[in-house]
Amino acid sequence: ALRPGEKEVHGDGAVRDVTEFPGAKERLSAAPGLTGVAQIYGKHDTPRAHKFKYDIVYLRKQSFWLDIKLIVLSFWITLRGKWEVREKKI
Repeated sequence: ALRPGEKEVHGDGAVRDVTEFPGAKERLSAAPGLTGVAQIYGKHDTPRAHKFKYDIVYLRKQSFWLDIKLIVLSFWITLRGKWEVREKKI
């Protein structure tokens, strides 16, 4: 989870506030949870800006059944030991 005021340093040395990413304010307004779409469907090295897009998708499609699906998939990925792999997790 990101905190308001958190910074990101790019490879060129540029420092960027996380609230500068498109959709960041909407994302930071959501309550933190156990897992998210970015953790399930994204790769380990997915850029932060892309993770924000996954989180915005979650906020727009948020439902009880989506939460259940994400929790079940989290257990499945954990049991298979696939969190840190670069290929597909599910």
